[in-house]
Amino acid sequence: MNAGTMKKRWELTSQQKLMIFILSMSLYGISNMITELLPELKIGPIELKVEYFIFIPLLFAILFNPLYAALGACVGEIIFGELLLGQFGGLGELEKFIEFSLAIFIAGMLVTNPSNKRQLAIAAYVAIGIDQLLGTIVDIGKVTFGIEEFEAVPGLPESILAIEGFAFLNAMVISGTLFALLPTLYLVPRLYGKVEPLLGMKPRDGRATTSIGDFVTPRLLILGILLFVAAGTAEFMAESDINFIDWESDFIAGMGNGAIWISMGVATVIFITTILWALNRKSNKRKGEAA
Repeated sequence: MNAGTMKKRWELTSQQKLMIFILSMSLYGISNMITELLPELKIGPIELKVEYFIFIPLLFAILFNPLYAALGACVGEIIFGELLLGQFGGLGELEKFIEFSLAIFIAGMLVTNPSNKRQLAIAAYVAIGIDQLLGTIVDIGKVTFGIEEFEAVPGLPESILAIEGFAFLNAMVISGTLFALLPTLYLVPRLYGKVEPLLGMKPRDGRATTSIGDFVTPRLLILGILLFVAAGTAEFMAESDINFIDWESDFIAGMGNGAIWISMGVATVIFITTILWALNRKSNKRKGEAA
């Protein structure tokens, strides 16, 4: 394909990238606090709970920028879901950071047309599928290598493969459908082309058209494998008590739900402030163009 037939790649300024990062960080932080307050429901071996609202960073990845949306959500989970709640798992957090950011980034890159519901459906299941699958592999590895003891679940075969496989399918069916597929299919077409101008951005329709084959390159596969190995190694070290910066505050933990509300309040203030900053920036730009 020559330069004359290829679309110009859709690009963002450094300020817009920062805006996406902060919005994804704060909004996903708010959603994490909501999940902390929601109750869990157990029906025999089936555990029904909202693990995360994965559609939130996925929306930012599809509508704006996959990389900064993924990194922002991961940082938001650490700040609002860990540090402001008086805890930090050290190396153990690196596993979740890498796996979740890879999942959101890859899913966001797969969508070349936000109006295409087939692409949106694939991205939704890919996002939660990658995150859950990588975590499942690490969990199986910890038991296989004797780093963690096997805990049988009543009502399921006493096999780590069966238990982890059931948990994976459960997450894909419940969380994948209710908190990834349906919100993504509903919200993206309604927000696409409408929310971007409010933040002073152009929709992603100017992005260069690529196939999945162009995206899934050997370089991406090798980088993904290396990052996954690093994530698994960090989790293995954390479970083996070889951990760094493992921190917990008894004072904040003693606040109970109060700490959750404080964390949610901080995330909300950051989110609203960023929105106001974006709107003010857009208004000033219009005034400058009018002058």
